[in-house]
Amino acid sequence: MTRKAFKMFLNKGSEAEYQKRHTEIWPELQDLLRDAGVANYSIFLDDETGVLFGVLDCHDETKYQNLPLQPIMQKWWNHMKDLMQTNEDNSPVSISLTEVFYLK
Repeated sequence: MTRKAFKMFLNKGSEAEYQKRHTEIWPELQDLLRDAGVANYSIFLDDETGVLFGVLDCHDETKYQNLPLQPIMQKWWNHMKDLMQTNEDNSPVSISLTEVFYLK
């Protein structure tokens, strides 16, 4: 298992809608993530900066790396693109973070 952490960038004023859309996350997206070996996935928001911090456990690196190719993932990105900074393919701008401490 690999732990992954990353940050993304929410557009100012999009906080409530971002949370609403995640509260109503599509079951087929949840299934896709679980089938790809994603578990214990959380996203936190820094209200001051609009920076989102994600952390998850990855149990299958190959399936995880293939998530961007899945139509449901691309559909989700399209659904979320108006709320956050995105790349040309509508994927969120995401910067991997390096773990420097972990207390089990």
